[in-house]
Amino acid sequence: MKGVVLSGGTGSRLRPITFSMAKQLVPVANRPILNYGLQDMADAGITEVAIIISPETGGEIRKTVGDGSQLGLEKVEYIVQDAPKGLAHALGCALPWADGDDVLMYLGDNLIKQGVADVVDDFTTHEPNCQILLTPVDNPSDFGVAQLDDGQVVQLIEKPSDPPSNLALVGVYLFDSSITEAVASIRPSARGELEITDAIQWLVDNGKEVRPSIVNGWWKDTGKKEDLLDANQLILADMENEIDGELIDTVVRGNIRVEKGARLVDCQVTGPAVVGAGTQMARTTIGPNTAIGNECRIADASIEGSIIMDGAEVRGWKLHNSLLGHEVKVKGAPPPGFVEMTLGERSEVDGE
Repeated sequence: MKGVVLSGGTGSRLRPITFSMAKQLVPVANRPILNYGLQDMADAGITEVAIIISPETGGEIRKTVGDGSQLGLEKVEYIVQDAPKGLAHALGCALPWADGDDVLMYLGDNLIKQGVADVVDDFTTHEPNCQILLTPVDNPSDFGVAQLDDGQVVQLIEKPSDPPSNLALVGVYLFDSSITEAVASIRPSARGELEITDAIQWLVDNGKEVRPSIVNGWWKDTGKKEDLLDANQLILADMENEIDGELIDTVVRGNIRVEKGARLVDCQVTGPAVVGAGTQMARTTIGPNTAIGNECRIADASIEGSIIMDGAEVRGWKLHNSLLGHEVKVKGAPPPGFVEMTLGERSEVDGE
């Protein structure tokens, strides 16, 4: 089996962060979202992967993933999708490379607690033409939705106005070679895209076996800020305590990770939380559910439930539910109480 990871798209729901970076590279617990999916594939024994990239952000993806060896991959192929024409179109770009092998397609901005090893084993054992992962959601109109009849998939609809069920398609799909004909047979939807739900519906309508599986544990589509912060909290919750940096007159509660070269002086840290390599902090309260990137400078601040990316500087402010891009500076006289903000790369806020 080969892997196909979709890493294009514009990330419009995460702006201004995605004005300057690919949405799949936004860090969760100080690690790019994309790396979790690639690691899941490697852990499932899938070591040949094609990454679908866009012309705009493909260079960043290549630089971050490289040859994939640090993630346990043996071969990584980069395939450019010239325009965002839908998930099925993106998959179709990789099918000549797959050369008839079974394929696991993974949306690069999704996170799944259970990984993919179990579903790969299930697919290999039962040999359906397609296997989809489903999970109940409160807002099915925001997702592709499946309707089941006696445990069998009978209908799939992309972002329906009147959902037939609350079972959303999780961003992991497994296919045999019949998906090639399905993708070639469908036409663009009303929004002008080749929908993966239409391709899977073609399989259903043409007598192919589409096997559903219900996700165990959490799943996050990190396309929105609130989901990104939720994912950060969930990943941090499973983190073990690890102190490689320097703590001076600092109180720690709960599990935290302080990476090499970090220095915390007169701080209070409530886990789960992570402080990246080389970060310097003084007289600051951090956590819970907070990820501070590498080489940050933070003083006289309080930060909770937030993601602060590499090189950011925060002085004197109280932040919560915030997302700060690389090398952001927040300083000067702050307003009273906690502030929620989202700032793109190299933005500056000065309260003076």
